[in-house]
Amino acid sequence: MSVREHQEREEAALLKETVRQEWVDYPTAERFSGLSHTTLWRYVSSGGLKAARVGRSVRIHLPSLKEFMEERASETAGGQ
Repeated sequence: MSVREHQEREEAALLKETVRQEWVDYPTAERFSGLSHTTLWRYVSSGGLKAARVGRSVRIHLPSLKEFMEERASETAGGQ
């Protein structure tokens, strides 16, 4: 197999991979977490959730939101 054929196979494999969305907008984060826009905004503003501003948009880091929800679930389960 030539180098070019190998590169073409690698590119084809990359194109077949599922792209996982790591940064989501507020409506998506709201649906995922069940929290309101205002509550999410408060946690983002206080540094409780990782977020990034892209132009006028804010994107919330989905893995940090998942971790945040897991921590809250553990606190609730531990407190019962």
